Amino acid sequence: MSAYLQCISCPSKFRVDEILYHCTRCGDLLDVKYDGPAPDPRNLKLTFQNRKLSPTPEDQSGVWRFRDLFPFLGSMTYVVSLREGNTPLWNSPRVAKRAGLQQLTVKHLGMNPTGSFKDYGMTTAISQAKALGMQTVLCASTGNTAASMAAYAARAGMKGVVLIPQGQIALGKLAQAIDYGARVAQIDGSFDEAMLLVDELAREGQAYLLNSLNPFRLEGQKAIVMELLEQRGWRPPDRIILPGGNLGNCSAFGKALKELHEMKFINPLPRLTVVQAEGANPFARLVHQKASALQPLQASTLATAIQIGNPVSWKKARRALEWTQGDVIDVSEKEIADARALLAQDGIGCEPASAASAAGLLKLSNERRLKASDDIVLILTGHQLKDPEYIVKYHAGDLSHEGKHIASQFRNVIHSVPAEAGAIRKLIS
Repeated sequence: MSAYLQCISCPSKFRVDEILYHCTRCGDLLDVKYDGPAPDPRNLKLTFQNRKLSPTPEDQSGVWRFRDLFPFLGSMTYVVSLREGNTPLWNSPRVAKRAGLQQLTVKHLGMNPTGSFKDYGMTTAISQAKALGMQTVLCASTGNTAASMAAYAARAGMKGVVLIPQGQIALGKLAQAIDYGARVAQIDGSFDEAMLLVDELAREGQAYLLNSLNPFRLEGQKAIVMELLEQRGWRPPDRIILPGGNLGNCSAFGKALKELHEMKFINPLPRLTVVQAEGANPFARLVHQKASALQPLQASTLATAIQIGNPVSWKKARRALEWTQGDVIDVSEKEIADARALLAQDGIGCEPASAASAAGLLKLSNERRLKASDDIVLILTGHQLKDPEYIVKYHAGDLSHEGKHIASQFRNVIHSVPAEAGAIRKLIS
């Protein structure tokens, strides 16, 4: 199959070796599309399985192993990989019980090399940057994109430049970006303002943009769905629930599911449910109000990975919901905090934004929108250690948002005891 870029709103097409993030005719976002005969699902599924036996990095990667379904790269010599993907499926009996489900599956994307889902898309986008001969890559970030881009830029021998909103990034993520050698600039503004700046700089040719405006990044994030389905024997779930910030994952999931359905890999399409924080819910407002355009807002949530008030991929995300008959809901800070702690009781740790998916599941259950037999997959997007300060504050009873205390339903206090065996025996009993 041959690849090209297609505007999502007008008929304009472009070559994949053009450095573009927007349509030059109407200014809208771009998709990577493919021409040629569709692959045979049965043979390709066997190919994917057989590649697991190969020692080569691209076959060991949970992204490039599925490369036949996004063949935009002219040669595998351009691949920059940290053997990303291959993230696990776990069950979560405590969350399932509270949601009234017979069973619940969790896919934890935080088990990636840099601890978040971003690695799925970063490997494809930076490989395209290498194919284009770029030396400098650039992103705006609330933390995870910065960490991932910095690692992959280091791996590729490129200069990485990161713009982050000052005081709005978890320390664990900032530490990663610095440690991997990126040039980090903290701006006195929000992520959305940082996004406008990097878009402007990228248009000027200062560097290659690696945010989700880049359509090649979303091609890599499609592999999350491919990997999930393969892990389930290509049996689609009834519903996939995922957090929503800049909405790149929702966009990529919808594109992957539609393409796999059209190529007869799966049937039927699972339903996508996007979950946003109440203080960062522009997409939820758009869908609920049936508005024609998204109205940006000043986002505010402790789940900093989804603290985005003007998500660039909202049109692609809305399209994904239309394709999958999906929906979007928002949840409170307390619902996110308690859902994260409840997941931890099953031994599943995640950062706050990840737990939005679990909070959304519990809200759907409380609204009696689920059946006990529903087959649901929760997507967790980031590792527990991305934001340890949040977790410590939750269990200490010190978590608050905008001056309002957040009561901790599943608090686990630290006990101060004398250095005596008797005191420890008493604690144990």
